[in-house]
Amino acid sequence: MITYPAKITYSKKDKAFDVEFPDLKGCLTYGDTLEKALAYAKDALNGYLESIDLRALDIPAPSRLSGKNIYQIAPDTSVGFAIWLKMARKKKHLTQKQIAGLLHIPYQNYQNFENPRKSNPTLKNLVKIQSVLQQKVLLG
Repeated sequence: MITYPAKITYSKKDKAFDVEFPDLKGCLTYGDTLEKALAYAKDALNGYLESIDLRALDIPAPSRLSGKNIYQIAPDTSVGFAIWLKMARKKKHLTQKQIAGLLHIPYQNYQNFENPRKSNPTLKNLVKIQSVLQQKVLLG
Protein backbone atom coordinates (compact mmCIF):
# COMPACT_ATOMS: atom_id res chain seq x y z
CA MET A 1 0.00 0.00 0.00
CA ILE A 2 1.14 3.50 -0.74
CA THR A 3 1.99 5.75 2.22
CA TYR A 4 3.12 9.35 2.50
CA PRO A 5 5.35 10.74 5.25
CA ALA A 6 3.72 13.32 7.50
CA LYS A 7 5.70 15.57 9.80
CA ILE A 8 3.79 16.07 13.04
CA THR A 9 5.03 18.65 15.52
CA TYR A 10 3.52 20.04 18.68
CA SER A 11 2.90 23.80 18.76
CA LYS A 12 3.01 25.15 22.30
CA LYS A 13 1.57 28.42 21.06
CA ASP A 14 -1.49 26.78 19.48
CA LYS A 15 -1.60 23.82 21.89
CA ALA A 16 -2.07 21.53 18.91
CA PHE A 17 -0.24 18.95 16.82
CA ASP A 18 0.45 20.43 13.38
CA VAL A 19 0.56 18.01 10.43
CA GLU A 20 2.41 18.70 7.20
CA PHE A 21 2.98 16.38 4.24
CA PRO A 22 6.36 17.43 2.78
CA ASP A 23 5.64 15.63 -0.52
CA LEU A 24 2.22 17.25 -0.96
CA LYS A 25 2.40 21.04 -1.06
CA GLY A 26 -0.46 22.59 0.87
CA CYS A 27 -1.66 19.35 2.49
CA LEU A 28 -1.93 20.44 6.12
CA THR A 29 -4.09 19.72 9.15
CA TYR A 30 -3.87 19.61 12.93
CA GLY A 31 -5.35 17.96 16.00
CA ASP A 32 -5.45 18.75 19.70
CA THR A 33 -4.03 15.28 20.46
CA LEU A 34 -1.58 13.13 18.54
CA GLU A 35 -4.30 10.53 17.94
CA LYS A 36 -6.63 13.14 16.45
CA ALA A 37 -3.79 14.60 14.38
CA LEU A 38 -3.08 11.15 12.91
CA ALA A 39 -6.77 10.58 12.10
CA TYR A 40 -7.10 14.04 10.54
CA ALA A 41 -3.88 13.42 8.60
CA LYS A 42 -5.48 10.40 6.94
CA ASP A 43 -8.58 12.45 6.08
CA ALA A 44 -6.44 15.28 4.69
CA LEU A 45 -4.39 12.82 2.63
CA ASN A 46 -7.53 11.21 1.17
CA GLY A 47 -9.00 14.57 0.23
CA TYR A 48 -5.75 15.86 -1.25
CA LEU A 49 -5.14 12.77 -3.40
CA GLU A 50 -8.77 12.70 -4.59
CA SER A 51 -8.60 16.40 -5.42
CA ILE A 52 -5.45 16.27 -7.52
CA ASP A 53 -6.72 13.13 -9.25
CA LEU A 54 -10.04 14.82 -10.06
CA ARG A 55 -8.16 17.76 -11.59
CA ALA A 56 -5.95 15.35 -13.61
CA LEU A 57 -2.77 16.70 -12.02
CA ASP A 58 0.34 14.59 -11.61
CA ILE A 59 0.35 12.78 -8.29
CA PRO A 60 3.66 13.21 -6.48
CA ALA A 61 5.38 9.96 -5.57
CA PRO A 62 5.93 9.55 -1.84
CA SER A 63 9.46 10.07 -0.58
CA ARG A 64 11.18 7.80 1.90
CA LEU A 65 11.46 10.55 4.48
CA SER A 66 11.97 9.24 7.99
CA GLY A 67 13.13 10.47 11.35
CA LYS A 68 11.84 12.22 14.42
CA ASN A 69 8.21 13.33 14.19
CA ILE A 70 7.71 11.55 10.84
CA TYR A 71 4.72 9.22 10.54
CA GLN A 72 3.83 7.14 7.49
CA ILE A 73 0.17 7.79 6.64
CA ALA A 74 -1.79 5.48 4.35
CA PRO A 75 -4.92 6.71 2.58
CA ASP A 76 -8.11 4.66 2.56
CA THR A 77 -7.66 1.39 0.65
CA SER A 78 -9.73 2.47 -2.37
CA VAL A 79 -7.85 5.77 -2.66
CA GLY A 80 -4.43 4.16 -2.14
CA PHE A 81 -5.13 1.39 -4.64
CA ALA A 82 -6.37 3.79 -7.33
CA ILE A 83 -3.32 6.05 -6.92
CA TRP A 84 -0.91 3.08 -6.82
CA LEU A 85 -2.50 1.58 -9.95
CA LYS A 86 -2.25 4.83 -11.90
CA MET A 87 1.42 5.23 -10.95
CA ALA A 88 2.23 1.59 -11.79
CA ARG A 89 0.48 1.85 -15.18
CA LYS A 90 2.33 5.05 -16.05
CA LYS A 91 5.67 3.43 -15.11
CA LYS A 92 4.92 0.79 -17.75
CA HIS A 93 4.10 3.57 -20.27
CA LEU A 94 0.62 2.20 -20.85
CA THR A 95 -2.57 4.13 -21.49
CA GLN A 96 -5.80 3.19 -19.75
CA LYS A 97 -7.11 1.79 -23.05
CA GLN A 98 -4.00 -0.33 -23.54
CA ILE A 99 -4.12 -1.85 -20.07
CA ALA A 100 -7.87 -2.47 -20.34
CA GLY A 101 -7.13 -4.42 -23.52
CA LEU A 102 -4.40 -6.43 -21.81
CA LEU A 103 -6.80 -7.19 -18.95
CA HIS A 104 -9.59 -8.12 -21.41
CA ILE A 105 -12.06 -5.80 -19.71
CA PRO A 106 -14.06 -2.82 -20.96
CA TYR A 107 -12.20 0.50 -20.93
CA GLN A 108 -14.87 2.09 -18.69
CA ASN A 109 -14.40 -0.64 -16.08
CA TYR A 110 -10.68 0.00 -15.99
CA GLN A 111 -11.24 3.76 -15.65
CA ASN A 112 -13.17 3.06 -12.44
CA PHE A 113 -10.20 1.13 -11.02
CA GLU A 114 -8.12 4.32 -11.18
CA ASN A 115 -10.89 6.48 -9.72
CA PRO A 116 -10.42 6.85 -5.94
CA ARG A 117 -14.18 7.28 -5.48
CA LYS A 118 -15.14 4.21 -7.52
CA SER A 119 -12.21 1.80 -7.30
CA ASN A 120 -13.43 -1.67 -6.36
CA PRO A 121 -11.85 -4.35 -8.58
CA THR A 122 -12.74 -8.00 -8.12
CA LEU A 123 -10.19 -10.50 -6.92
CA LYS A 124 -10.11 -11.93 -10.45
CA ASN A 125 -9.19 -8.49 -11.81
CA LEU A 126 -6.56 -7.94 -9.11
CA VAL A 127 -4.86 -11.17 -10.19
CA LYS A 128 -4.95 -10.01 -13.82
CA ILE A 129 -3.53 -6.60 -12.84
CA GLN A 130 -0.63 -8.26 -11.01
CA SER A 131 0.11 -10.35 -14.08
CA VAL A 132 -0.02 -7.47 -16.56
CA LEU A 133 1.99 -5.06 -14.40
CA GLN A 134 4.31 -7.82 -13.15
CA GLN A 135 3.94 -6.34 -9.71
CA LYS A 136 2.30 -7.57 -6.52
CA VAL A 137 -0.81 -5.69 -5.43
CA LEU A 138 -0.60 -4.75 -1.75
CA LEU A 139 -3.82 -3.78 -0.01
CA GLY A 140 -3.01 -2.52 3.43
